[in-house]
Amino acid sequence: MRQWIRWFAALGAALFLAACGDSDDVALPSGTLAQEASARGFGALVAAADKAGLADALASASSDLTVFAPTDAAFDTLAARLGFADANALVNALDGATLAKILQYHVLPGRKSAADLTAGGPDQATLYEFNGAPAKLALSTTSGVRLRDAVLNEATVTTADVAASNGVIHAIDGVLVPPGVLTIVQMAQANPIFSTLVQAVVAANLAGTLGGAGPFTVFAPTDAAFGSTLAELSLTATQLLASPDLAGILSYHAVAGAVRAADVVALPKPAAVTTVQGASFTVDAALNLVDGRSRTATLVATDIEASNGVIHVIDNVLLPPAGN
Repeated sequence: MRQWIRWFAALGAALFLAACGDSDDVALPSGTLAQEASARGFGALVAAADKAGLADALASASSDLTVFAPTDAAFDTLAARLGFADANALVNALDGATLAKILQYHVLPGRKSAADLTAGGPDQATLYEFNGAPAKLALSTTSGVRLRDAVLNEATVTTADVAASNGVIHAIDGVLVPPGVLTIVQMAQANPIFSTLVQAVVAANLAGTLGGAGPFTVFAPTDAAFGSTLAELSLTATQLLASPDLAGILSYHAVAGAVRAADVVALPKPAAVTTVQGASFTVDAALNLVDGRSRTATLVATDIEASNGVIHVIDNVLLPPAGN
């Protein structure tokens, strides 16, 4: 009889533990978010959180957070794009307030497992506030869990549901860039689709200007746009970067002030837009940009918010009128 009692007791304990495990998609928690991040090798994240003054929040028992944790390799990648030697150099160079904004953009309120994220819809509100409201991450679950940031980069969740006593961690393979923190030049550096544009801005000695106070609006051609334009003009990238016309071409893509998509839509069409270069391009009724040589560019993405202005992505390089 005693043997049967012991057997039923063991069975009951096993069923109880199984029920607890099934009650959430996240395994039973161990240490705090800070402890789990340290133990699992998120060194750059921990260093950034410490400098930003956010370490206490990650260690607090009262926190209830979801953290998208970039790997050290992800921090190294962003550092290289921004011109730093590695993640340590990046963290050392940025001030605490800037790091805090970047990290808050990686944190959602509440504990959200991968299943919760999938059920939560395509936009996830973060702890980072921009223009008086929580900045959102675009989320896709068509092939794993992927996040799109303010500069149109995507990061993939590589390890989901790392449980902590005060939240949950999802490891990601990219650092998410928030709106309104980096300059126009840095935002372009952060996304590889603008690599030719960045090279051109540096070659034309415009990086200091476009990285300055502004505000500016930049209509930014992608690498594909530069490729098609170079083919059209029978030029190589090296020839373009060495051209005495380069500064004029680039400044023809810039407008003084922060002109957002809604401002462009509101203009009576066709509308002439005066550029920093001095000449104008035209916005037609279909919101195409018609340059000084009657060539057309289409808006691919709009309202990429930088700290000193706004970027609109276009699919062609704009050329000023001949002789300008």
